[in-house]
Amino acid sequence: QVPLVESGGGLVQPGGSLSLACAASGTVFRLYDMGWYRQAPGKQRELVATITIRGETTYADSVKGRATISRDSAKNTVTLQMNSLKPEDTAVYYCNARWVVHDLWGQGTQVTVSS
Repeated sequence: QVPLVESGGGLVQPGGSLSLACAASGTVFRLYDMGWYRQAPGKQRELVATITIRGETTYADSVKGRATISRDSAKNTVTLQMNSLKPEDTAVYYCNARWVVHDLWGQGTQVTVSS
């Protein structure tokens, strides 16, 4: 069973918006802090945003003001909403769940920002 399942990637024009969703099991959602990371070609994976089980959020400077991460306990889903997308946002986006020493990753979803 895949612990984290991402959806919502695709091709978006510069200035556009998209929403990425990450579905988790109930146990993971209750216990784990969750977040989104991304990896562009030739670059290291980097943090985009995180949200704790208490709803506390952090954002990378590169997406502050353009991204919102949220948790939906009814759907066991974490959503990343990104606006004003730029070509440099192009990357594979990965959902992450973290609890103590346990670190879970989704399979990744491609986001391409291009005209």
